[in-house]
Amino acid sequence: MDRLDAGGEKGSWKMRICLKGARIVDPSQGLDNFCDLLIEAGTVAALAPNLSVDGAEVIDLSGKVIVPGFVDLHVHLREPGFPEKETIATGCAAAVAGGVTSVFCMPNTEPPIDSAAVSDLIKARAAAAGLARVYPVGALTRRRSGAAAADFDSMLASGVRAFSDDGSPVADSRLFFEILKKLAGHEEALVISHSEDLSLAGGGVVHEGIWSKRHGLPAIPAEAETVAVARDIILAGAAGARLHLAHLSTAGSVELVAWAKQKGLAVTAEVTPHHLLLDESALERCGTLAKVNPPLRGTADRQALLQGLKTGLIDIIATDHAPHQAAEKAQSLLDAPFGITGLETAVPLLLTELVRPGLITLSELVDAYSCRPARLLNLNAGSLRPGAPADLAVLDLEATAVVQPEKFYSRAGYSPYAGWKLHGLPVMTMVGGVVKMKAGQVIRPV
Repeated sequence: MDRLDAGGEKGSWKMRICLKGARIVDPSQGLDNFCDLLIEAGTVAALAPNLSVDGAEVIDLSGKVIVPGFVDLHVHLREPGFPEKETIATGCAAAVAGGVTSVFCMPNTEPPIDSAAVSDLIKARAAAAGLARVYPVGALTRRRSGAAAADFDSMLASGVRAFSDDGSPVADSRLFFEILKKLAGHEEALVISHSEDLSLAGGGVVHEGIWSKRHGLPAIPAEAETVAVARDIILAGAAGARLHLAHLSTAGSVELVAWAKQKGLAVTAEVTPHHLLLDESALERCGTLAKVNPPLRGTADRQALLQGLKTGLIDIIATDHAPHQAAEKAQSLLDAPFGITGLETAVPLLLTELVRPGLITLSELVDAYSCRPARLLNLNAGSLRPGAPADLAVLDLEATAVVQPEKFYSRAGYSPYAGWKLHGLPVMTMVGGVVKMKAGQVIRPV
């Protein structure tokens, strides 16, 4: 995919910038060492200790860590159609505030991203915002209706490489199989599946478990996901298509992914920070702020997801950043929409709750939330190799802060993590060698 089509490069390049004194962690190169990083004309020119800095602007990053910019494969930017929830500009500001340099935006917009025209509109608005790179995800069916395949040829020609009806799974197995066979003919195409059997989900609002029974709420059983995951894996294997399973939430789904990989199928999977860090008990404290789809499950499911990430059965982390208006989330559990914000909190939360206590390493986090997502879609990102775009995040592993949703750049100024103390923060984000965030402040292009 051509990175120049993704937006996010607007700004003024310094011809030479040298980032000195930092530890550089880049799993794409097996690198974890102290190096200087030289940027020329927006790309990484060199990585080595004690680089010559003649004619370069020098930025001292002693005590900090430089990593490839994070790549989020599952983001809802809401534009076009729902600017009161989020816009491309506010979503991109939230992204760079969190160290995320590339985002893939889901097609549940109005109109949906089911044509090259809508994809091009989104890329144009992302370029105008000039912050993160934005890659539209095309719909699997026309208007995400589940009735007929979308126009894949025009979207592929416009640079779209990932396709999903996210939030509206294709229930018709025959149609889904035909779509998989069509996209299997395009090696670069990736089908992202929201695996959910809606007949089993049955209008539920929380996980079917102890909490739903205690409160008498309509529930979504784990089988609503696992049955659909099994179907999607079997059909993708038969079609020879690349299948990516979005936001897994159950231990059973992890077992099915293990089976698929043992069979050598082209199946990958993602997990969200909220499914790694929270379980159904969060509803007691947070109410609708913890209402997500798929729902927060039991403790055993959460542990299985973490183990799946650790062992590599789950390939990537993605936020499923899904903003709504605060008034919508203030409704009852029955009426409030599913969704959680994630772009600004993902990295510091994962540093605090997983990396700091040693549940995963920093390199494993960067691999899952930067390098692997980029490789999955053949993106020119997720690496600091010489010649790569200078898309990077600078982390201060000793910096502390408290989650304050009222200060988010996202229009969704709420979070189930409000008040959580963070230990480890992104303190600078660069896209194409241009500083987009520094010390928590987003720098918009002039």
